[in-house]
Amino acid sequence: MNQIKTGAIISYVALFLNIVIGLLYTPWMINTIGKADYGLYTLAMSVISLFVFDFGLGSAITRFVSKYLAENRQDMVDSLLGLVFKLYFIGDCIVLISLSIIYFFLPSMYQGLTSSELESFKIVYLIAALFSVISFPFIPLNGIIVSYEKFIQLKSCDLIHRLIVVALMTGCLLIGAGLYALIIVNSIAGIVIIVLKLSILGKKKIASIRWGYWEKELLKSVLGFSIWVTIIQLAQRCIFNIAPSILAAFASSSAITVLGIAICLEGYSYTFANAINGMFLPRVSRMIASNDRSEILNLMIRIGRIQIYIIGLICVGFICLGEEFIHLWLGDGFEQVYICSLLIILPSFVQLPQEIGNTTIVAEGKVKLQAYAFVLMAVVNLLLAYPLTKNFGVVGLCVSIMVAYLVRTIVMDIVFYRVLHINVFKFVGMSYVKILPSIFIITVCCGTFNNIYTQGGWIGFIIRVVFCVIFYCLIIWFFSMNKEEKYLILIPVKKNFNIE
Repeated sequence: MNQIKTGAIISYVALFLNIVIGLLYTPWMINTIGKADYGLYTLAMSVISLFVFDFGLGSAITRFVSKYLAENRQDMVDSLLGLVFKLYFIGDCIVLISLSIIYFFLPSMYQGLTSSELESFKIVYLIAALFSVISFPFIPLNGIIVSYEKFIQLKSCDLIHRLIVVALMTGCLLIGAGLYALIIVNSIAGIVIIVLKLSILGKKKIASIRWGYWEKELLKSVLGFSIWVTIIQLAQRCIFNIAPSILAAFASSSAITVLGIAICLEGYSYTFANAINGMFLPRVSRMIASNDRSEILNLMIRIGRIQIYIIGLICVGFICLGEEFIHLWLGDGFEQVYICSLLIILPSFVQLPQEIGNTTIVAEGKVKLQAYAFVLMAVVNLLLAYPLTKNFGVVGLCVSIMVAYLVRTIVMDIVFYRVLHINVFKFVGMSYVKILPSIFIITVCCGTFNNIYTQGGWIGFIIRVVFCVIFYCLIIWFFSMNKEEKYLILIPVKKNFNIE
């Protein structure tokens, strides 16, 4: 449990630093390298991401290693790792071939780019592709670390990665380096973190790899699980990763920058609210192994309520203050970022509190059902994206993303209820129903205060933020939090201040 708590703390520290750094660094970086060049970077990374993923093997590692550890079968853990690493090297060859082929089709794929933009885009693509091929075989490292619940080490790596990127990129921008430096710095930072994770695993000696192991039954089980996770990953890439390519057909590289910033803000929100969810797979696996299913719903309610508090604060803050923040942060010319960010952040309020249900799906090996929901999400998005983007630009594209995510959430609720036998109605009643009235009142009151208090600039904005946060915390504390949640907050406070 210390690993979970400390890992969560480090996650939030890292995210807090990301937000602070983002406030200071991102607008300066975009203005320095240029809005159009940042759009090219966003486009290149989205194309690479369409082809570079772990084919579901990362989730397979976490699922099977957690299962074998719960059963105290270390020999199967070592055998699994030997098998999976060989599969990753095979996958790396597939990635190399795919990216090489795509390179020759770039001019025909992005005819809307100018000749100079296309040449810059191709160079960025080559650098990103090279790093992807080098780093691909090391993707299993995260799954291994999570399986052994070494969350402190994993989250520390995430924090170090961000600091390295900002430090090196700041130096590059100060000496006049631009677009190419951005992709090179990210690649260097990625390689450093790979070495660090290898060092962690080596020092902990938590597992040994049986390189000569190749057992058909285990291979069948792993592939039977991973193929559905691969479908999920492909479906996800039909949302955010393909979005810049769709937008490139109807708009300029500057519009892609708007989308990239909106996705970045959504990523901050998602990471902040989802920091603790990824740590519960081993625990859920143990519950299933011991047939302790009644606790899964209780865990989903407890974690879900915490998620609602967190994502609720983000949503309220962005609804009331997001437009002003975007203007202060980025200046003129980014007005669409607010509405785009809001459209893709709001579905998180419904989706994230239910992530324990998705964790249970993975732990039980029923990812096929999850894959169906993700495919439906991708289909809905692709059907809506073209007409909405053609008629309404980047805002229309974000509407299609929002609708697609809401459809997926509804379908997964049905799966939780009908297949996992999780009482979704009880979950909704114990979480959303008890908390939403407070959040609605907070939104109205904070919006009213913002209209009354009209001082401009960062000082006025900070005052409004402080008011909203304090008011949110007070209303949630007195009208929504239960005794257990208050206890979790009061205990550390009493310990730190020696209060009896």
